[in-house]
Amino acid sequence: MEEIKRRIDIAAGRIKPQLVLKGGKVINVFSGEVYEGDVAIDNGKIVAIGEYEGEKEVNVIGKIVAPGLIDGHLHIESAMVTPPQFARAIVPHGTTTIIADPHEIANVCGQEGIKYILEARKGLPLNIYVMLPSCVPSTSFESSGAVLTAVELGEMIGEDGVLGLGEMMNYPGVIHKEEDVIAKLEMAKGKIVDGHGPELVDKDLAAYVTAGIRTEHECSTVEEMQSRLRAGMYILIREGSAARNLKELVKGVKKENVRRCLFCTDDKHPEDLLRDGHIDHNIRLAIGEGMDPIMAIQMATINAAECYGLKNLGAIAPGYDADLIVVDGLESFNVEKVFKKGELVAEDSKPLFDVVKSDYSRVVDTVRIKPVSVEDLRIPLDSDIVNVIRLLPHSLLTDAVVRRVLKKDGCFQFHPSLDILKMAVVERHNATGNIGLGLVEDFQLKGGAIASTIAHDSHNIIVIGDNDGDMLTAIKEVSNHQGGIAIVSKGKVLESLPLPIAGLISFENMEVVNQQLNRMLRIAYEELGVNQNIDPFMTLSFLALPVIPEIKLTDQGLFDVSQFKFKSLEV
Repeated sequence: MEEIKRRIDIAAGRIKPQLVLKGGKVINVFSGEVYEGDVAIDNGKIVAIGEYEGEKEVNVIGKIVAPGLIDGHLHIESAMVTPPQFARAIVPHGTTTIIADPHEIANVCGQEGIKYILEARKGLPLNIYVMLPSCVPSTSFESSGAVLTAVELGEMIGEDGVLGLGEMMNYPGVIHKEEDVIAKLEMAKGKIVDGHGPELVDKDLAAYVTAGIRTEHECSTVEEMQSRLRAGMYILIREGSAARNLKELVKGVKKENVRRCLFCTDDKHPEDLLRDGHIDHNIRLAIGEGMDPIMAIQMATINAAECYGLKNLGAIAPGYDADLIVVDGLESFNVEKVFKKGELVAEDSKPLFDVVKSDYSRVVDTVRIKPVSVEDLRIPLDSDIVNVIRLLPHSLLTDAVVRRVLKKDGCFQFHPSLDILKMAVVERHNATGNIGLGLVEDFQLKGGAIASTIAHDSHNIIVIGDNDGDMLTAIKEVSNHQGGIAIVSKGKVLESLPLPIAGLISFENMEVVNQQLNRMLRIAYEELGVNQNIDPFMTLSFLALPVIPEIKLTDQGLFDVSQFKFKSLEV
């Protein structure tokens, strides 16, 4: 009661607020206007906009004051750092709220992985909301570290910070009414459910949406986007590291539909975050493509807040949280100051808050493999005509091709002129001994091997190389570190990046992780001759994901995504 009275007195000009941002131009995302006004802030809330004096004043003359930015869908694990370190990297870019889907760590650690994210977010000047992963594992054709059923998800749906059900990648399961899928949708009734249904059309799309799915971040064409807008979905326009859809999709954003569109990054790696920024980068790109700056800011603020039911976020208006950014101009949109609930938390691209260490004891020691030998990596062949995974430049898609390979002593043998490498996926959660073996074309690595525990979505150990000895050494290196990425040549570990939290996340800050990754990229390209048209680590991480066409490899074998079934290595 007293707080309400105090706000009334401040708004009426009878008493001073704790803080006033004075002399700037304010963006109103409701009316689409930009106008001069002081922003009066008290106890973390915006009280009024007008002419005010404060107990403390910050001069923002000549600057633009906008709401804090919101990322509608992302996976923190893709940045390879803890939530506190992630906040340290993105808050200076103006992001004050994110909607995180922790399905990477959930595939390794199940409920404990989700609980870790929820716990690690506390005390940060960043709102981290969670969507419960809907597809753990993503398919039954791979071995994950956990299985999350509707019952287990239901135990967490009421947790503080949980908004709903994460991206429903199993769109065939929705359309064909699979019991476990329907049970998850029923469990999330009344909550928002994120979509992941690329290329769905007509009646299949209608079946998917009528099941309760309300967002889509997988659109790659304006036509796909328009069909989903017509079905009442929110469109999350993605600009990440692997998938960059913004420049195409903003062509379809108009004043008539803009309030159903928002921004997301999905998966963004350290180098891109540190170089380009976060949602501020999306805004600059959209403006550069000709979008009205106010529309772009609406997409990054109030649209996301309304989509996910985040009251009192995403706008500069009385009663809203004082999550605010100060930028140098609408066109350039360089973030100079960031306020979280009225506290200055970042300035001049630097965080002004301490990183709180979180308890990660429940999400370490996750690499458990049955001992692997060189013999386990051999590929016996009766025929020298085989099915091969062919990489495509700058793409997560692969082609299934048939090739003749060198066979020696009844086994596959690498031939330097053929550029066909051996790849293995080693189950690493329960020491089952599962090892899937396959062949890959156009990676172009010579004289070594690369291994990683980042292998979407089940995150088993994935390794590629031109000789079994280096492949085995790389497997042992990432296992010894309880997760990470390693490069090996001639029996020697050239470089490695430990990722001991779930085999996905470093203890270090993003700058340190990025420096190490850059060193490893240089080694991969310059010393091992990896194809310059691919990111070796990102490309490798997606070669085990059996939901991206056309052919992939899991710990259970070679998988034909188009046919949705395993296939023999030999033709």
